[in-house]
Amino acid sequence: MTTTPKIVMQGVTKSFGDKQVLRGIDLEVAPEESLAIIGTSGCGKSVTLKCLLGLLRADGGSILVDGVEMIDANRHQMEAMRQRFGMTFQFGALFDSLPIWENVTFRLRQRQTLSRTEARHIAAETITQLGLASHVIDQFPAELSGGMQKRVALARAIADKPEILLFDEPTSGLDPITGGVIDSLILDSVRRLGATALTISHDMASVRRIADKVAMVHKGVIIWCGSASEMDNTGIAEVDQFVHGLADGPLTLAAQAEARGE
Repeated sequence: MTTTPKIVMQGVTKSFGDKQVLRGIDLEVAPEESLAIIGTSGCGKSVTLKCLLGLLRADGGSILVDGVEMIDANRHQMEAMRQRFGMTFQFGALFDSLPIWENVTFRLRQRQTLSRTEARHIAAETITQLGLASHVIDQFPAELSGGMQKRVALARAIADKPEILLFDEPTSGLDPITGGVIDSLILDSVRRLGATALTISHDMASVRRIADKVAMVHKGVIIWCGSASEMDNTGIAEVDQFVHGLADGPLTLAAQAEARGE
């Protein structure tokens, strides 16, 4: 029996004024698969995720979630779909004025009535799964290290057990050891929930650890998509330069031409 893909994006386009960012994104993600989206800054990675989540309305194409078309969804349909997603943001995006237990249960408390005791219990249970002590729930984000804040952001994303998890640069700003710990927690959380995961990352070590499949965006289209084990030898110059972090190559030449306005 053929499994219906969890997410399918076909020919997705998005422009901002005269600037066309997405020129036809084609992407397919299977249930419980972990996909990493890579590419240079400004290539369209974040816009792709925002169109998927409905934070930006795509100009054209098709976006299917469990076979249901979302590109022309109304507000009610879009809100219902978003409840199935959890997301961590590049810089955490924690609410500085709220203690950790309120941060972790923020989405849950928007959707259901929880007593203070119930919310604190859920927060403590979730953060301890991620290696933090339960007393942390009474602290504020500014009192935590960068790695601890990343764990709290992950706890907020998984607290209501979403089907799909989106990670925007989850190891950005972390040292290699802490980054490795965060990757392990992401893997464990995704597997425990049986979730589908999409990650934007420039950190190739992180991509190798967490991704089943990798897609590279370049100039608003996906120029290569395949298993993580294949990305070292794609035969595509742009992919090879990015994956191996080479100073010279077509990506460098393209960036120089853009800087000259060509």
